[in-house]
Amino acid sequence: MSKQVALLQGNEACALGAIYAGCDFFGGYPITPSTEVAEEMALMLPRSGGKFIQMEDEIAGIGTVLGAAAAGAKAMTATSGPGFSLMMELLGYGCMAELPCVIVNVQRGGPSTGLPTKGAQADMLQARWGTHGDHQAIALCPSSIEECFTQTVKCFNLAERFRMPVLLMMDEFIGHMREKMTIPQPGELETYTHPRPKIKPAEYRHFGEGTGVGGAYAAMGSGYRFNITGLTHDPKGFPTNRADETKWKMDRLRAKVADHLPELTEVEREFMDDAEIVIFSYGAAARTAQQAVREARAQGVKAGLLRPTVVWPFPDQVVTEALRQARAMVVAELNQGQMILEVERANRTHTRVLPALRYDGEMITPAEVMNVIAEAAR
Repeated sequence: MSKQVALLQGNEACALGAIYAGCDFFGGYPITPSTEVAEEMALMLPRSGGKFIQMEDEIAGIGTVLGAAAAGAKAMTATSGPGFSLMMELLGYGCMAELPCVIVNVQRGGPSTGLPTKGAQADMLQARWGTHGDHQAIALCPSSIEECFTQTVKCFNLAERFRMPVLLMMDEFIGHMREKMTIPQPGELETYTHPRPKIKPAEYRHFGEGTGVGGAYAAMGSGYRFNITGLTHDPKGFPTNRADETKWKMDRLRAKVADHLPELTEVEREFMDDAEIVIFSYGAAARTAQQAVREARAQGVKAGLLRPTVVWPFPDQVVTEALRQARAMVVAELNQGQMILEVERANRTHTRVLPALRYDGEMITPAEVMNVIAEAAR
């Protein structure tokens, strides 16, 4: 079978990746700059037997996604900053109820309405801390059109395996950029669907022992009786105020991610073997950082690039090791300094950490990053 090559927008590649992963439900509300994701899903889902529904707002949109997930669907929504803010309460519900789904955030400038048609990486901390209470987060961040496809597939795999909402933190630059990519053939990329229980309904515990990662998961209406609630609950899903059951539940949510950090740590490295100035960057900004690193190398500066593709959980160990190696680390991002706070937290050395930031809606340039590299090299 011949390979299919296409010139795709990032948002289009994201939608194609969702279909490839087996997504069969999309619920949401159109918002710039993510609207093309919804438009493509509205076209493709009916052709593959799935369901698309446009709701009256983003709160209702994520509500339908959580309901579909409880009923056994592979469900997704897409939004941007203001809509992402509206989704926070139900994102927390999805964490507590352990409902697998994918939330795509094509970031733009804010706060409030902000810069609807401009790009930013302004929601990175919100992705981790936006909803209240103790919870964990898994979030991926693509830097190319191909990664919009492959990381969407991975988001569904992680959501299904870890039984929790997973975030794809795109940005307007990547969402609206076009690149040529080869569309993977069926079976070329791994796709994962959580197993269904094979035990008798009377023996089933929807929130059984362990953390639930990779465990059997019954769909509502499949003959297995269980309770779903946003309240802290026992293994059967019923609300509880008992200290031991509350601690069990909160430990379960934490361990879901904490016990699998090696699997969830994913960082791309370039010119890192002898790097003295390390550039930490992600998403669209990492494309600029990559060019700056190559220009620095051409000028004799030993620069290297550290690009996390999974941004939450934060790759503490990798960053700490890079800081020990480097004279300085430059953090290039499209905000007033969000992930740089995580880099500084992970810094166990006297290595300088310098910001290379842009937050006016325009893309940071290689020259701007080079200026900070030059400062770090002094």
